[in-house]
Amino acid sequence: MSNDGFKFRPALLAIGLALIIWFIIPVPAGVKPAAWHLLALFVGTIAAIIGKVMPIGALAMIAIALVALLGVTSDKPGTAIADALSGFANPLIWLIGLSIMISRGLIKTGLGARIGYWFIALFGRKTIGIGYALSLSELVLAPVTPSNTARGGGIMHPIMKSIAISFGSTPEQGTEGKIGRYLALVNYHANPITSAMFITATAPNPLVVKLVAEATGAQIHLSWGTWAIAMLLPGLVAILLMPLVLAKLYPPEITDTHAARDFAQGKLAELGPVKHSEKILLGVFGWLLVLWAGVPELAFGQAFAVDPTAAAVSGLALLLVTGVLSWDEVLAEKGAWDTITWFAALVMMATFLNKMGIVGWLSGSLQGGIKQLGIGWIWSSLLLLLAYLYAHYLFASTTAHITAMFGAFYAAGIALGAPPMVFALIMAAASSIMMTLTHYATGTSPIIFNSGYTTLGQWWLAGLVMSAVNLVVWIVIGGVWWSVLGYC
Repeated sequence: MSNDGFKFRPALLAIGLALIIWFIIPVPAGVKPAAWHLLALFVGTIAAIIGKVMPIGALAMIAIALVALLGVTSDKPGTAIADALSGFANPLIWLIGLSIMISRGLIKTGLGARIGYWFIALFGRKTIGIGYALSLSELVLAPVTPSNTARGGGIMHPIMKSIAISFGSTPEQGTEGKIGRYLALVNYHANPITSAMFITATAPNPLVVKLVAEATGAQIHLSWGTWAIAMLLPGLVAILLMPLVLAKLYPPEITDTHAARDFAQGKLAELGPVKHSEKILLGVFGWLLVLWAGVPELAFGQAFAVDPTAAAVSGLALLLVTGVLSWDEVLAEKGAWDTITWFAALVMMATFLNKMGIVGWLSGSLQGGIKQLGIGWIWSSLLLLLAYLYAHYLFASTTAHITAMFGAFYAAGIALGAPPMVFALIMAAASSIMMTLTHYATGTSPIIFNSGYTTLGQWWLAGLVMSAVNLVVWIVIGGVWWSVLGYC
């Protein structure tokens, strides 16, 4: 039963869970009642997000209202509303929202499509080459496209479909095995890999940064440059392996694709010469990458360090001044404003759960349970990592999953002896790798799955295989790379 997007049964379940925690389950020793009540609201909110009771932005506003009205974040009267709205003051939230607004220019100017067709024209002699072209296009777009759904589903998927259709590979004709199935899977599985490589490649990554800082008392701060360098080598190896693994798993019937180069060159001809707006956009992207990578600080010292969110503000300002984007287009970018809203609510709740000791209590419970197994920190950390990653079968949102589990699992890992920096990086990677698993894992997956090129079984098998491959790459290659960087 649903009404105007409201799903009644999942709503009852979410409310029921919150009420059971609030009124029936006894408050554990050492936990304040207000903190336990906040946990009840948090669990109810996460359950409502998983059950898709309402759009996530609407659920966020309800959560903010309940926190403000019930005063579960503080014993001091009059501070509840300030606490409830405090998430909107977090610069990382605005970094993602602003970056989504900026990435709108990729679609408006046609630069995103141009990059995709250019790579296909360059590598499109073989089907595997088209796979690499799609993956490299994803990689180029990832640093400045924090909506992985917009990148994989909005920019790359139409390109992938047009290539498949040009070879007569469509689900309607029953010819998806020619080339479409393979390209659809490559199109999708490039998305989690590139999402893991940059803080600004998917919306929940800044949440990981915040949770790591909170768990370590701000001793570990994952800057944009630190994250990008740490993820560079394992990410490139994963991109190299992924098209090969999928070609073995679901080999395309067509392997010679010289015609794809002609098709891509035709599309580039339709786009015409690089427009003035595209050149400006490329310049702004270059400017942002220089600032995000901390080049001014490296060159001139700490006095010239630029905050990543300040850099994003400057990038959007440049696009507005030059007319590449208009203010009306910024206002119309509903995805950005929606992300800012729901992100602010979840970050606010996660922050106060940590401040009020709930995350410490949960991580302590995890730590105690695993310690009883009598295994060392390496196996304990691996157990936590696997449980965290494969729990995503139960989630339809990476943000909900990260908000619900990352803080407690990460804190438990470092309490059991895991190196804080290394465990932060592998958990951060797993937060994107988990997107591979299902057809509802993230916003990109239903777009590509619903195009009909794979069956449900084929999608899930590919997801399971690629999750294992990616995890091994990040543990082995990443571990060696991080040792070279001095993180171990």
